[in-house]
Amino acid sequence: MRSIFFTVLTVLSTVTTFGQIKNPVKWTSKTEQLSETEFNLIVSGTIEDGWHVYSQFTPDGGSLPMLLTFKGAKGNFELIGIAKESPYKKVYSPIFEVNEYLFEHKVVVTQKVKITNPKLQAIKLNLEYQVCKEQCINDSKDFTFALPEISSIAVTETQTPADTTALAVDSAITTTQKSVKNIPAEPKEAKKPVEDKSIWSIFFLSFLGGLAALFTPCVFPMVPMTVSFFTKQSKTPAQGKRNAILYGISIIVIYILLGSIVTAIFGADALNSLSTNVWFNLIFFALLVFFAASFLGAFEIVLPNSWANKVDRQADRGGFIGILFMALALAIVSFSCTGPIVGNLLVISASKGGIAPLIGMFGFSLALALPFMLFALFPSWMNALPKSGGWLNTVKVSLGFLELALAFKFLSNADLVLQKHYFERELFLAVWIIIFGAWAIYLFGKLTLPHDSPVTHLSVGRLFMGLLVAIFTVYLIPGLWGAPLKLISGFPPPMHYSESPNGFSGNVSEDTTTLPEGAHIGPQGIVTFDDYEKGLAYAKSVNKPVFLDFTGDACVNCRKMEENVWPSEEILPLLKNKVVLISLICDRKIDLPQSKQYISKTTGKEIITIGNKWSDFQITRYQNNAQPLYVIQTPDGKDLSKPIGYTPDVNEYKKWLQEGINSFK
Repeated sequence: MRSIFFTVLTVLSTVTTFGQIKNPVKWTSKTEQLSETEFNLIVSGTIEDGWHVYSQFTPDGGSLPMLLTFKGAKGNFELIGIAKESPYKKVYSPIFEVNEYLFEHKVVVTQKVKITNPKLQAIKLNLEYQVCKEQCINDSKDFTFALPEISSIAVTETQTPADTTALAVDSAITTTQKSVKNIPAEPKEAKKPVEDKSIWSIFFLSFLGGLAALFTPCVFPMVPMTVSFFTKQSKTPAQGKRNAILYGISIIVIYILLGSIVTAIFGADALNSLSTNVWFNLIFFALLVFFAASFLGAFEIVLPNSWANKVDRQADRGGFIGILFMALALAIVSFSCTGPIVGNLLVISASKGGIAPLIGMFGFSLALALPFMLFALFPSWMNALPKSGGWLNTVKVSLGFLELALAFKFLSNADLVLQKHYFERELFLAVWIIIFGAWAIYLFGKLTLPHDSPVTHLSVGRLFMGLLVAIFTVYLIPGLWGAPLKLISGFPPPMHYSESPNGFSGNVSEDTTTLPEGAHIGPQGIVTFDDYEKGLAYAKSVNKPVFLDFTGDACVNCRKMEENVWPSEEILPLLKNKVVLISLICDRKIDLPQSKQYISKTTGKEIITIGNKWSDFQITRYQNNAQPLYVIQTPDGKDLSKPIGYTPDVNEYKKWLQEGINSFK
């Protein structure tokens, strides 16, 4: 009798006290006409204090990005570029170990379109977004942009006017990759200190790349030769110094021109889009492996000799033009050493978009040009330069190992976007351990590669470098067992994207071969169901209450509960032994079979994914749309407790959990 009374009481209290549909973002929309056929479609969101919405560019491995889906585009309208956003805030997430891009208080998204059907009356947009505070809400909003009557548009034979209300689902297009995660991309209009830091990081990385290129066999011997040429061939010391400075400036101009060409060919918006593209990440991976193989000695990347000969003839003209061609000759002759570094830097800066390729090439060329200018100004410094020798090839090979390691970051990006789990955290770390381990062995002289001189002894510098790489290799090894590896945070896939999200050092003791049908090992080694009906059936067979967990793959506070509260000695035994855990993931973008898709009677929205299904279940039953949300139920699906959300206090959470379990007893 007591149990029945408690059940009725908790259900009533759920509806009257806890149950509420949170709507922390109020949206508005408007249409702005730019010309006869071009319009800006603008949506604005006012965000309640304490809440934040994630950008469409928020990086892979973090919270869910905003997703814009336009319907009925074919034959009606074209999107011009990607949707632009108001300035966002960049915040590091220690849970997901990535920098996330988010909006507070206000968000404005603008998409430029060109109308191709003069009879088009409206454009439909579906906006999916995640908004978080102590809980996360995955929501969507439909917008209709009314269009004025357009007098005439020249329609080509390939354009077929579609439904004028732009509702054709089969021609829906999105402005970003339609996947669970996206790789970060910086929009041009987000001009704020956060973006400046990103540009500065590109500059310093490129500057270090230029210094590394300087100490390669193709460039280093050129420094004393070139400086000596200017000092001896000039009529006065002042003229020699001036020519050497012009030579350095010419090097900078040449490489900045290269960055300009890359930006002009692709365009800033296109580069942003490429950074979220699986195929371009795979191409970048193959390209860096190719460069690494060249540095390791498999072959040399050289430009045609005829180019160098023609440039050399132009260099004899004298004056600034001659000096400019001398700098171009250096770039061509040293390409076998500088090419892989330049290519690597262009790949990285291209993934950032905007002016990053220009900044990258400026940093690289500045580091390359400075020695020529400084040694011309202070010739006595030449005596302090080390002599050329086998150590230059050691530098080149070391750069090859670094490029090879970096290449696998792009392979990881492609796998994360696809969510295929082919290249998870453990495999990534295993690859890095092997690469850096081989590098350490090479530095200790136990491994030789083509073009290496015989190693009769180790220099002190090479020994220290070998020790440093060996230490880093050993540091990586515990990551296979779940160590966070904060030094390389952001490079490997996140902790949850792994074969053993909780490590395999004894935290997970269950034998996966004896798991119940439909179950898997979940957080903290708990046997978990992600199908409600299968979980209830198992709970009935073992006569245990159900612990219902409304969660999300990209729910930061869900991860906080699982990583900080669930492992405590007061909570974990209860979750492992006293209840059956059913985790319903409300943001999972896996399509339901066509026959199981439906229109929600509660919200009127299309339910087409697994996440939509469980979110609709949560809203319909508990009048709540935020995660995490926890409920204790009987095996028949009757509630035994009042739902509870994010509760970081272990004692409070234990009290709630224990009351629900006791009610079942």
